Amino acid sequence: MIAARSADIHDVADDQVTLKISNADARSLLLSKQGLGHKPTGPFNADRLQDLIGQLGYVQLDSINTVERAHHMILHARADGYRHKHLKELHEERGTLFEHWTHDACLIPTEFYPYWRHRFSHAKERLNHPNWQKRLGPDGTKVVRAVKARIKKEGPLMSRDFEDKGQGAWWGWGPSKTALEYLWRAGELAIVRRDGFQKVYDLTDRCIEDCHLEEKPSLTQTIDWKCREALKRLGTATHGEIAAYWASVSNKQAADWVAKNLGRDLIPVEVEGNDRTYRKAVAFASIESELEALGTPSKRLRLLSPFDPVVRDRKRAERLFGFDYRVEIFVPEKKRQYGYYVLPILEGTKFTGRTDVKVHRKEGRVEVKGLWLEKGVKLSAAREDGLHKALQRLTKFTGAETIDLDAALQRAKASPSPDR
Repeated sequence: MIAARSADIHDVADDQVTLKISNADARSLLLSKQGLGHKPTGPFNADRLQDLIGQLGYVQLDSINTVERAHHMILHARADGYRHKHLKELHEERGTLFEHWTHDACLIPTEFYPYWRHRFSHAKERLNHPNWQKRLGPDGTKVVRAVKARIKKEGPLMSRDFEDKGQGAWWGWGPSKTALEYLWRAGELAIVRRDGFQKVYDLTDRCIEDCHLEEKPSLTQTIDWKCREALKRLGTATHGEIAAYWASVSNKQAADWVAKNLGRDLIPVEVEGNDRTYRKAVAFASIESELEALGTPSKRLRLLSPFDPVVRDRKRAERLFGFDYRVEIFVPEKKRQYGYYVLPILEGTKFTGRTDVKVHRKEGRVEVKGLWLEKGVKLSAAREDGLHKALQRLTKFTGAETIDLDAALQRAKASPSPDR
């Protein structure tokens, strides 16, 4: 069974062999690791959400609400029963998630908090950077102290609770907003909730349990943890992909970690791409049993967020899935190839298209502005039915009532996708 799934093993050195992993297995493995390998039905609650976010490692936050905010879409794609209140309960009531940076602002399991200490320390060292000093003003240290003292006395505050306003770059940050952001990035403040997506800050020691504050892993332990946890969630990876997962380990640190652990609990592998070429990577020595344990992937058609972790690494998505995707939100309208908020269409283990969707909340209407299938993909009756069902789930989740799809379907049937 393993030989059939994993192709073959061939010698690359006297004491080392490389496992070749087929493209089908590589796609199934990544999607399984990222919570997209099974049909997301059944009962769901905050406890199951905690497990799901722990499996992913984090969920990215984003304010754009064209369809639904990214964090909600990412979670809904993996669990039909997910509701906004579940995330609110974990972050704001239980405190089992904390907000900070990976590649972007994310909600992260609080049990991981100790491994952000070195990132906090690095942020503290940047207080004297000209950009920070310019925004803080001539007496930046005094501003920082005053902001922290006011929160200590008054409790959680937002930037709008401070009178000074900035202008121009950095989103108009004034000295107090800059101080709030500095203190948060440095780990002295935490974000206790979002109010209309505005951050509400409080002292860290009032938000994070003592057990997480007291644990102080070394830099070596932190690098080891982040590399291991990244590879666990990727299945196979290059050192660059391992470094990019949390965006707080350098390429050199990840490469050194790989070199140190090869022949211990890491093995070399070669992963087949969508173009049938192989690329060198690494995996845990347990990879064969993981491949053996993979179940039959769900064939469900899902609409993913533009910020879904499976497509965040554009090069990996193109290499593994043959899916050339980029977010065009910040591309001028006339230069967009597809549209403003285009959702990747994942069907089983293949990306079969993309669709430009907008929710008109006042009208209770989901508008499908465009639909494009990948080269060689036909709009079969079964695929059209799968798209209808995915849109119905999304419509229900966003609180809308009707779907405006017919015009986009007719255009898709009449015209091929743009050349890529």
